[in-house]
Amino acid sequence: MPVTITHNSADRRFEIYVDSELAGYSEYLDSDGTRTFHHTVTLPQFRGRGLAARLTAHALDDTSTQRLRVVPACWFVRDFIASAGDRYSHLVVR
Repeated sequence: MPVTITHNSADRRFEIYVDSELAGYSEYLDSDGTRTFHHTVTLPQFRGRGLAARLTAHALDDTSTQRLRVVPACWFVRDFIASAGDRYSHLVVR
């Protein structure tokens, strides 16, 4: 089962697909050099596969590449950053 992650900038979200079927997404808002992640969803039939973690890592890596700071308003993104040690902590607006 191929997994693909895309950045749908028109809808301001990162999307993860399994076999070309939407499996989840992470929505954000950009403002003044800051990207606020406010909602992350894994569709029920795709839960338990670690897809949300893969999606979040990709979204944060992309955000870092864009030289944006992060506000983790979504609980999943906040917990993911906390569990990743120093990998993403430098992105977080304090």
